[in-house]
Amino acid sequence: MLDIATGYNKYKFLGNEFLTWIWYLIENNINIKELINSDYKTITLEIGNSIVLENSLGGKTKERISIKGDEAGLEEGKTALKKGGVVTSISLLLNIDTEEFKFLIKGESINITGFKTPSFKPENNEEIEGAIIEKAFFCEKIYNLIDALFNKFIEKRSSDAFRDKDFHKIKKWILS
Repeated sequence: MLDIATGYNKYKFLGNEFLTWIWYLIENNINIKELINSDYKTITLEIGNSIVLENSLGGKTKERISIKGDEAGLEEGKTALKKGGVVTSISLLLNIDTEEFKFLIKGESINITGFKTPSFKPENNEEIEGAIIEKAFFCEKIYNLIDALFNKFIEKRSSDAFRDKDFHKIKKWILS
């Protein structure tokens, strides 16, 4: 059996590749709803106001590129990808049907932070419990969607078709 620390260090690259793949999906207008075979009417995913990329320069040296701001261009990020970088964290805007969510995903752990859900302001104390349950439901919705996307990524990443077809499409996108 694999020691937890050994397994973590051996496979931590997958989270960063997953976030890079998400960027690829967004940039190439891949239909997320169809990709994960969802029952929702619509699912749209956009890059939010920050993305961080990292490039190992050999040894223990790493180059980190942070792009922040609502109107920031992603040209520097594409250059980092061309040099062998991967996305280590990305801010996302997710629309599921009529609901909008904002959050940040860290690649190494696939940890979701900065979670913003559609707002609901309880007007009295009796509505507080309902607001808490609704927030928990929103969180579950996002975690389920990210899990479905990650499972699809692992399915594709471990297939022969990825090496033969998908890898070349992603490489072409990076070099464009």
